[in-house]
Amino acid sequence: MEIMIREWTMADTAAVLRIPTAADDKYSRGVVALRTGSAAYPGAAVLGVEAAWRTGAGYVRYLGGAPDAVLARRPETVVGDEIGRTRVGAWVIGSGTDAAHRSEHEQTALRRVLSGRTPVVVDAGALDLAQEAVAPLVLTPHGGELDRLCEQLGIARPQEAASGSPEHRAAASIEVARMLHAVVLCKGARTLIASPDGRTIAVTDAPAWLATAGTGDVLAGILGTLLAAAPGRPHEEVAAAAAWLHGFAAAIASGARDGAVGHPIVAMDVAEALPAAIAELIA
Repeated sequence: MEIMIREWTMADTAAVLRIPTAADDKYSRGVVALRTGSAAYPGAAVLGVEAAWRTGAGYVRYLGGAPDAVLARRPETVVGDEIGRTRVGAWVIGSGTDAAHRSEHEQTALRRVLSGRTPVVVDAGALDLAQEAVAPLVLTPHGGELDRLCEQLGIARPQEAASGSPEHRAAASIEVARMLHAVVLCKGARTLIASPDGRTIAVTDAPAWLATAGTGDVLAGILGTLLAAAPGRPHEEVAAAAAWLHGFAAAIASGARDGAVGHPIVAMDVAEALPAAIAELIA
């Protein structure tokens, strides 16, 4: 079966971004809660929180295992183990965590998030819990994690799928999306976003400098913020906008624009370039 893939554009991304008005407050601009990071990987928490703020969140709540690192970098963040009465618009879970070392307390907390009605960005160390979720999900696996999801779900992969071709990644993403009733954003040089009904979007043109540790944590923070700020938008479109903005910020940070080769960057450079990327989009 031929898969029809929509190519996402700058104009598509600009249409998803929500520009605040005088009528907005911190809640209407988007409330993001992150249960990310750990003692082993505190940087993932810092990067995701930084990206959420830089993308324009009105309120960021952090409930993960690296509160001191988060507050040292972003003191605006509200830290605590319970969400209380905070009106969360989107969750981000899993970045910088390892399912093999998950405590019973953390397992219970994640399952509580996944049993709600608020959209959840599920990354890295929480992908194994997606099968039992009730909440609307956007999964953000890389190619290896997508393969593990296929194995977990009993999805047969053709032998040639090991080549990682875009066609096979798209087919696998669609099947995982269908079985989990979730949007799947498979990260790569050509990022593919699949929805449960088979609609597929491709996001390209990100500079190769983006392939560095921690940039996936930044993407998760961007995505959580856009989901919280645009509750009426189809989640596959919001995911595509997040991926495009992520790549655009990387192009600005690395100087890889207008044919320039650019230069190396680190993940925090991408997060810090987000305001400039957004300003250019909405100008």
